[in-house]
Amino acid sequence: MFKKTAGEKLIDLLIEWGVDHIYGMPGDSINSIIEPLRKKQDKIKFIQVRHEEAGALAAAAYAKLTGKLGVCMAIAGPGAIHLLNGLYDAKLDKVPVLAITGQIESDLIGTDFFQEVNLERMFDDVAVYNQRIMSAEQLPAVVNQAIRTAYTKKGVAVLTVPDDIPRFEVEAEARITSSLVVKQEILPSTENLQQAKEVLENAESPVILAGKGVHGVRETLLAFAEHIAAPIVLTLPGKGAIPDEHPYCLGGLGLIGTKAAYEAMQETDTLIMIGTSYPFTGFLPKKAKTIHIDIDPAQIGKRYPVDVGLAGEAGKTLEWLSQHVSRNDNRTFLERSQERMQKWWDRLNRQEDDESVPIKPQRVIHALRQVAHDDAVLSVDVGNVTVWVARHFRMTNQQFIISSWLATLGCGLPGAIAGKIAYPKKQVFAICGDGGFAMTMADFVTAVKYDLPIIVIVLNNHKIAMIKFEQEVMGNIEFGTDLFNPNFADYANICGGVGYRVEKPEELLPALQKAVQQNKPCIIDVIVDAQEAPMPAKITFAQAAGYSKHMFKELFEEGKLDLPGS
Repeated sequence: MFKKTAGEKLIDLLIEWGVDHIYGMPGDSINSIIEPLRKKQDKIKFIQVRHEEAGALAAAAYAKLTGKLGVCMAIAGPGAIHLLNGLYDAKLDKVPVLAITGQIESDLIGTDFFQEVNLERMFDDVAVYNQRIMSAEQLPAVVNQAIRTAYTKKGVAVLTVPDDIPRFEVEAEARITSSLVVKQEILPSTENLQQAKEVLENAESPVILAGKGVHGVRETLLAFAEHIAAPIVLTLPGKGAIPDEHPYCLGGLGLIGTKAAYEAMQETDTLIMIGTSYPFTGFLPKKAKTIHIDIDPAQIGKRYPVDVGLAGEAGKTLEWLSQHVSRNDNRTFLERSQERMQKWWDRLNRQEDDESVPIKPQRVIHALRQVAHDDAVLSVDVGNVTVWVARHFRMTNQQFIISSWLATLGCGLPGAIAGKIAYPKKQVFAICGDGGFAMTMADFVTAVKYDLPIIVIVLNNHKIAMIKFEQEVMGNIEFGTDLFNPNFADYANICGGVGYRVEKPEELLPALQKAVQQNKPCIIDVIVDAQEAPMPAKITFAQAAGYSKHMFKELFEEGKLDLPGS
């Protein structure tokens, strides 16, 4: 009877789990895995990336978009080290990812051999499951346990595979387990639900803060909001859970948020947090009864004091509350919030209509809205670009992904690659700053190689602009933020894609319209105003004072300030 090698068994198990592609780069310590992977390319594709970090970021983005396991692979030593940034992104945003790394041969471990790194120790903090394969017989059970743990704990599983193990045959006595994960429905305790009911019965000005946990329960959330007359504020990972221009939506909160959301938080008497562990507690109410709904009991009360905790699924919990809590017919607070939100939209419209040169970044996002389909995928990088997209792209049914908790530059392009692999028939955009795009731009050729017609929009201001603004708000003169950029449109053409350079407002929409008609990866290099600061909706005295201090410093150093007697 034909026996499979451990490498062959590994690939078969991945296929059994529904994995249809792996991001990675081949090399000596994983060649015994690459060979059986090559033989199964009809069932599981190998996506060769140019940097392992991009592969791990793409795997994390794939998991965010689909809920399925993202898989990446790297050699021992440097390749495995390169995975860490993307794996931490997956860890902090709580999505299932499997990392398979090579290792030197078993009998060489501990001898300080070439490229030997203690990978189990290195991955210990990032992983919910972290195991070195010790034998061919052990491999099947460990692979199943790794993937099952990644799914159930919504985190990173790491398998370190010494180079010799994949070549050994899996003997008949190998432990056999199941390649499945079981789902469950979770409802909070009756006692806690009754406590929440009492709080909501007395609420006069309730506000909902909705996060990542409300994706997929749009109608249930909106029905609950209508029932208790509560406007909805969205965290950044929650963006897109409901349409941005829905009458109940007040947009985001914090530095990327809206004035209507800020004022609602200042006035509310009851805060209902749903599926979020919002970290910026300075923007939350100082005095309000608080109900926190989360599927993970450990998140409830973790960052902000709560009166009632409801440990359960958002959809099931909201259905119960809508059925048992009396309808709130007092719409005064809701209507006041809606009026404020309309004023906010009017303000954004004026910013988007600005025709000045250099182009205002707000205008770029407005133009993007005009060409993006209702089901488009938006992979957004970190920096000022996050602010512009969060505020100015008015989501309907699009998908929005970002490096939320790690906030790592360079996530935009790998996310778009993963988006096009996940949804080949949908429009996929990467919206990046020049700093973020430059970090992973080598993998634009990956999109070309695998015929992935993504559209990369680069907001090019030759600055690490958010850091410039942060330095100025601290009262400092900007330093170390200038960037020397190539022509990104020319770069696209050199790589085999299509590039458009946009320097005037009237060139913007035509470039986007041409790009979405292309069947090749595109880069739209837009020269935007470096002086356009991402001002928060509500400016604090400290921020204003710091900015003024920065202006005085600049004037002093440049000799432009005339002092008495000078």
